[in-house]
Amino acid sequence: MNIAVTGTTGLIGSALVPALRGGGHTVRALVRRPPRNSLEIYWDPGQGILDPTALTTVDAVVHLAGAGVGDHRWTSGYKNKILNSRVAGTTLLAAALADLDERPRVLLSASAVGWYGDTGEREVDESARPGTGFLAEVTAAWEASTAVAEHAGVRVCHLRSGVVLSTRGGALARQLPLFRLALGGRLGSGRQWLSWITLADEIAAIRFLLTADAVHGPVNLTSPEPVTNAAFTRALGAALRRPAIMPVPAVALRVALGDFADEGVLVSQRVRPRVLTEAGFTFSHPAIDAALAAAITRADGD
Repeated sequence: MNIAVTGTTGLIGSALVPALRGGGHTVRALVRRPPRNSLEIYWDPGQGILDPTALTTVDAVVHLAGAGVGDHRWTSGYKNKILNSRVAGTTLLAAALADLDERPRVLLSASAVGWYGDTGEREVDESARPGTGFLAEVTAAWEASTAVAEHAGVRVCHLRSGVVLSTRGGALARQLPLFRLALGGRLGSGRQWLSWITLADEIAAIRFLLTADAVHGPVNLTSPEPVTNAAFTRALGAALRRPAIMPVPAVALRVALGDFADEGVLVSQRVRPRVLTEAGFTFSHPAIDAALAAAITRADGD
């Protein structure tokens, strides 16, 4: 396939591109700088710049671009950046695809389990209604931004990813230094549920959805076995062979992280990947202990 990908320098995109190319696909990256070769397409979501004709030979689009949710403290300005980077880019891309005479077969557009808000102890799947809070509002607007492409007949999947586990970046990579020093521990009460997925399974699920023609709409990219933060903490300590007994009080997290503490760290999200499972996708690492052990072993061997 000829596949266009946005967000190619992020954690997921930087792993997805070589995986696709290794599978024999041609990948064209959408970039915000002058293209270096014919495999790059210039776009500027902030300025509304994207030439639809650059996508005329594309069979599929994987849209991953967006400002990092946990990369900065949530000031009002940064919250606007989080929202606008998702809505503007998705709206521009969807409109460009709709303008084509021959449209791609599928648009896989990034989203997040933030859609569900705080679910507490309640298990949810793709049929659940949106929750409340800033991230729920962002993901609702984000997913709605693909509407013009859907109305034009493009199969659209919203990739509602959980916490992607990788030693290369994201939440796990930020935790590792403290846990290696035996300074890790549960966050807040530790009772909040964490919906997670390994980077390898995230990439495999995206590749699976490229040709899963019957699947459309929201798709949870999460392990079928969510865990509490306390269970995750124990598993990470065991994988590193370090004690993990230094809890971080909720009040300290709120002081350090602001609003992100409640929506990104202390939030409880117990999400199941019903659509992926029913479509026949098989997870390589469904259980947290084996997943973390594999990630740590792989990183230590690099």
